[in-house]
Amino acid sequence: MKTKKEISATNLCGKRVKISRVSKDMKQIDVAAAMNVDYGIEITQNGVSYIERNMRFVKDFELVALAEILEVNPLWLLFGDKIPSKYK
Repeated sequence: MKTKKEISATNLCGKRVKISRVSKDMKQIDVAAAMNVDYGIEITQNGVSYIERNMRFVKDFELVALAEILEVNPLWLLFGDKIPSKYK
């Protein structure tokens, strides 16, 4: 029987959302605006900040929108460079 893995953060992608955003020279408000305008997802600059600080859950459709906006693979947002082989 598998043991339950404990995850201390509220989301897996926060750190990589910030890395991607900064590398694209975007502000949190830019990401929030793109999510609102391009994807109809209501989120504020504070919401993006909470995601980046692992203080807010990220819904599946938000993860996809973030990946599109930041031009990265959604799996990279979740796992970084250590994408499990079963997901490749």
